[in-house]
Amino acid sequence: MLRPALFEATKPMFFDNAFDKFFENAFTDFWGNGLSRSEGFNTDVLDQGDHYLLQAELPGFNKEDINIDLADDKLTISAAHQEENNEEDKKHNYIRKERRYNSYTRSFFVEGVTPDDINASYKDGILEVTFPKKELAAAEEPKRIEVK
Repeated sequence: MLRPALFEATKPMFFDNAFDKFFENAFTDFWGNGLSRSEGFNTDVLDQGDHYLLQAELPGFNKEDINIDLADDKLTISAAHQEENNEEDKKHNYIRKERRYNSYTRSFFVEGVTPDDINASYKDGILEVTFPKKELAAAEEPKRIEVK
């Protein structure tokens, strides 16, 4: 079974306060200073019968910028890209340097999947990751403890 990992690096997402999050980004988004925090990248998960297809939108990245890791039944997709522009105008003694850094990470729980089961490709800004459905062991019935 595939499901998004519901946590952030600093705290579980379900402890986030939606009210605080609204005001955290409201002013930066309104003034357009680009400092607002990004939550990640868009993903779609499709059930393809015998396997899942995860599609992630990562425009502007190179294949070398993308990492896919699997540990403890958690599939983590991360992408980081650094860009620097240098322009010189000797006539006006003007030098312009701009730097941009983008980094995104998303995690999904994928129980019973091994690295050999996973295939990934990247084309036209879309990362496609396929992995088979795995039969999970039936959950054990809870055992009631008698209170004495």
